[in-house]
Amino acid sequence: MNLWIKNGHLLDPANHRDEICDIYVKDGKVAMTGSLLSDSGPEESDEDVTIIDAAGKYVMPGFLDLHVHLREPGFTYKETIKTGTAAAARGGFTGVCPMPNTKPATDSPEMIRQILAIAERDSDIHVYPVGAVTKGQTGQELTDIAGMVKAGAKAISEDGKSVMDSGLYREAMKEAARAGIPVLAHCEDIHMAGKGAMNAGKKAEELGIPGISNAVEDVIAARDILLAKETGVRLHLCHCSTKDSVSMVRLAKEEGLPVSGEVCPHHFSMTDEDIPADDANYKMNPPLRSSTDVEELRRGLSEGVMEAISTDHAPHGEEEKKKSIAEAPFGIVGSETAYALAVTHLVKKGYLTPMQLVEHMSTNPCRILGVPGGSLAVGMPADITIADMDSEYVIDKNTFVSKGKNTPFHGAKVQGRVFYTIVGGKIVYEYKEETAND
Repeated sequence: MNLWIKNGHLLDPANHRDEICDIYVKDGKVAMTGSLLSDSGPEESDEDVTIIDAAGKYVMPGFLDLHVHLREPGFTYKETIKTGTAAAARGGFTGVCPMPNTKPATDSPEMIRQILAIAERDSDIHVYPVGAVTKGQTGQELTDIAGMVKAGAKAISEDGKSVMDSGLYREAMKEAARAGIPVLAHCEDIHMAGKGAMNAGKKAEELGIPGISNAVEDVIAARDILLAKETGVRLHLCHCSTKDSVSMVRLAKEEGLPVSGEVCPHHFSMTDEDIPADDANYKMNPPLRSSTDVEELRRGLSEGVMEAISTDHAPHGEEEKKKSIAEAPFGIVGSETAYALAVTHLVKKGYLTPMQLVEHMSTNPCRILGVPGGSLAVGMPADITIADMDSEYVIDKNTFVSKGKNTPFHGAKVQGRVFYTIVGGKIVYEYKEETAND
């Protein structure tokens, strides 16, 4: 099946394209862009061509989420590769990077191959596995990093925790540098974090919940940047939440270090003061921070210091999230709300242009991970997201495709809807108004 996407507003930062035009997709790749009403273009009567009228919508290279938890194997009651990638497709993502804190951990070439085999069977989008830094994520012994890369791992991470042994972590970074892959860093000093469950501040005191200070993140962010400087590895800081994380990434870039950072929608959309009560749907790690932190995160995104928007999609069972913030597991879902939250809180408020949003959700993530995508130049894979930035609606967790409904954004009014997600020229998600409840 070939596609003729007509009258859409093309946003393609990699090729400096910002214009209304048509795109013709043939055999899974971008075949033509521009005005196709010519002898060289497709015919509307061609039975092999599916026409999509994208008038009033943006046509963008498909989004890549550098940070998701698909929970398979080991926690399939929370999510599976099938449900998690379907949720991502609904959110406009044509590719995702599942973190390794599965059970067993994704810590060997065999586990990487297992993830890829399940994805081949169950996923309509690209799945780029991330291997663990240490065996069993216990922080004691390095994994076979070279073997995992050969098996298909695109990065390594200990996400869910930090490798507290700096010497061991330095060796892992050296291995990653040799293999040509990035390290995706979860920055958390577990000794400082203690039993903290939300941001240390007035709201934590009001609710009687142990706090997590900014330094818990900042100390490890500083360490990791220094280790990256020594080893030469490409370092990507996950789910940055503090003003000083932004400052450190800025300084690293000014020094010419290969360091990047991501911000999650919840961290640029909410502060800890927005937590209404002891509701664990507001519990994530790192936690919602202060208004000062949020403003600096937004500024970092606006200035291009923070290069990526990722979700940290972390589904949990309903009963788990009914517990107190102090006792419930960390994490919220985000695949199906990320685009709308970015439009609502960044584009509509003037922090990002539509083109910059595409850079942060597609072009930059593909470059950081070193995978194809992020461009709709002729000959590129036809991984495409078609969405608008004006549709208004209320987020309804009951419509989520994900097994997880744990979100603090249920009932939030947003703008921006994904209408089509296309992978390799195949429509893997289409918004159908007549059947939608949101």
